[in-house]
Amino acid sequence: MTRIQKMSLDYHFKVEQESGSFMHAFFGFNGTAGVWRVSAINESGGWKDRTTVEDMDLAVRACLKEWEFLYVGDIRVKSELPSTFKAYRHQQHRWTCGAANLFRKMGWEIVTNKGVSIWKKWHLLYSFLFVRRVIAPILTFLFYCVVIPLSAMVPEVHIPVWGLVYIPTAITVMNAIRNPGSLHLMPFWILFENVMSMHRMRAALTGLLETAHVNDWVVTEKVGDLVKDDFDVPLLEPLKPTECVERIYIPELLLALYLLICASYDYVLGSQTYFMYIYLQALAFIVLGFGFVGMKTPCS
Repeated sequence: MTRIQKMSLDYHFKVEQESGSFMHAFFGFNGTAGVWRVSAINESGGWKDRTTVEDMDLAVRACLKEWEFLYVGDIRVKSELPSTFKAYRHQQHRWTCGAANLFRKMGWEIVTNKGVSIWKKWHLLYSFLFVRRVIAPILTFLFYCVVIPLSAMVPEVHIPVWGLVYIPTAITVMNAIRNPGSLHLMPFWILFENVMSMHRMRAALTGLLETAHVNDWVVTEKVGDLVKDDFDVPLLEPLKPTECVERIYIPELLLALYLLICASYDYVLGSQTYFMYIYLQALAFIVLGFGFVGMKTPCS
């Protein structure tokens, strides 16, 4: 799970932020290892707790005040990643929900702002917030986990090659371009991201519709806080019997069952060859559904 997180973060830093800095365009401040001018914070209205992505909120408001950001890629800073699937789910829900909610709260403010060009408004509103933070997780889940499996059971539905091959290939290349050493892990990354798209879609809808749990803040658990004072604590340890139930995720297992049904139908009665992909995706949902990822070993 650590390598998969690294691949996603490398794309965020080495592609999104580095290219944004090079093109003198906006890129989101992610809250880690950043240096702010006090005058920029004050002029932008200071930190606000109206969403769960207060760092992105401040960055967008600073951009509307025509402040520019600089990414310095040759400085290395240590960062600890979530070490359990549960912690990673909470983190991704907070990030996705907060970004979608920020789009809802700042959309009109961006449109009516007179200090930046229409192209920067378009980039902020459409590309950075709407497509990347709202549409992408919803479309990923619906297409790869719902439409493709269902099309295997409905032979009249034909998905064009560009949808099945070209788009996934382009996404994979963009993530692999700065991760040549992780190229062999790309299939696992794709399957893992498709599983996470289910949670990101729910989070995006929660933020966009501003439901009751839109501002829920669950602190991401980090193993470093547990072992920094006790170096004898193993990072891999068997779970207690009472913890086994907490490692079972019903939504993942239900979707795995749905995918297995679709794949089996396609294999036995269907005319498509989607079952090869669908079986692999179902296996990914099963692995994560039973908690076979993270720092702790499953129940024995």
